[in-house]
Amino acid sequence: MKIDAESPKEYLEKVPEERKQAMTKLQAVIKENLPDGFQETMSYGMIGYVVPHNLYPDGYHCDPSLPLPFMNLASQKNYIAVYHSGVYADKELHKWFVEEYKKHIGKKPDMGKSCIRFKNMDKIPYDLIGELSSKISLQEWIATYESNIKNRK
Repeated sequence: MKIDAESPKEYLEKVPEERKQAMTKLQAVIKENLPDGFQETMSYGMIGYVVPHNLYPDGYHCDPSLPLPFMNLASQKNYIAVYHSGVYADKELHKWFVEEYKKHIGKKPDMGKSCIRFKNMDKIPYDLIGELSSKISLQEWIATYESNIKNRK
């Protein structure tokens, strides 16, 4: 499901009605907990949280014209997705998240490399997503990105 939107506000307005509340709450939780410096924008057709070029001029190695991505929030065809690059790049953070998710929900998360999928809108651990959002400062993310992703051979 692709939502054509120019801004995060417009994106949320176009989300299917049955997901609006969950998406709006996730956006608020992420914004409340994200460390200073990250910028909310549209990124890859989703709501994105990025390191802006004025703080990291190199941008994203795959396309330096784009700011360095960190998190994304999307309404996909069959689920809501939170994409967190730190979970992909930092094994300890991934381990922490999986263990904490089990404590909150009682089972393993439905995950890809950086994608956390929520098929049941009533079982989204908002507090845990807030805590995950706060775990990596902007400078820590840049350092992790440069050592674990950008310079990977």
